[in-house]
Amino acid sequence: MEFYVELLIAIMLVIAGFFGLVGSYGLVKLPDQMTRLHGPTKAATLGVGGVLIASLLWFGFFGPHFSWHELLIALFLFLTAPITGLMISKINLHLTWSPEELPHPVEDQNWATFGNSAERSLMDAAPDSGRVEREHHE
Repeated sequence: MEFYVELLIAIMLVIAGFFGLVGSYGLVKLPDQMTRLHGPTKAATLGVGGVLIASLLWFGFFGPHFSWHELLIALFLFLTAPITGLMISKINLHLTWSPEELPHPVEDQNWATFGNSAERSLMDAAPDSGRVEREHHE
């Protein structure tokens, strides 16, 4: 039984390492900010989650007592990573796109990130000197 648990832990660590490697590679090699965002929010999160599950299994079977720390860390990570990714993508949207460049939403509606009329008037009054040119990859 002990061998199978160690094998499962080793497999979890290898899978976690693979996801961490893929996430890191994506963060470095993907072409623009919006695609690079997927590296740390998706694959690297799964990599860290795999390490936490392996640690949870080790403490559950071989440690002095079961540890809840890994579950709390995983819960925190899986709750905060998507929210952080959303905030980073909204900042990128505001810095690189104008509301006129986005596809038109349903009639009499606005995109949620550009929905505030006061914010829209500030964007119309602000010069575009800080706007970053984005690349179109086809």
